Amino acid sequence: MRPLTEEETRALFEKLARYERILKLATNIPRENLVALGTCFGKFTKSQKFRLHITALDYLAPYAKYKVWVKPGAEQSFLYGNHILKSGLGRITESTAQYQGVVVYSMADVPLGFGVAAKSTQECRKVDPMAIVVFHQADIGEYIRHEETLT
Repeated sequence: MRPLTEEETRALFEKLARYERILKLATNIPRENLVALGTCFGKFTKSQKFRLHITALDYLAPYAKYKVWVKPGAEQSFLYGNHILKSGLGRITESTAQYQGVVVYSMADVPLGFGVAAKSTQECRKVDPMAIVVFHQADIGEYIRHEETLT
């Protein structure tokens, strides 16, 4: 594992800030004092965008400010990598803004993955049942689908 550049560090924390502001406390540790973290939170793409991995779910889910719950019939679709439609939406946190990072839960409060709200909470109430309300980013099904590439 290599140390992050300044630009990569900034991109990492910008991505994490979308899910919870508390994670900014991690910047208190000087970079030269870090050797490695025990869990891979994500990776940088070739275009220097940070992509969260599903391995970060256990650390981010308890602190998530914005949450989405999916109906039991839509869980399997989400776990196969599909977006969440309005017809599969169980609940959504009030005041969720459009393009806000969200943690996706089952109706039994089991964290299933990450997504980005395609519509705000108010827009979700009026939208067509077949419209996408949450864009898929990562889900626990990736442990099986991408077993050889997750590090």
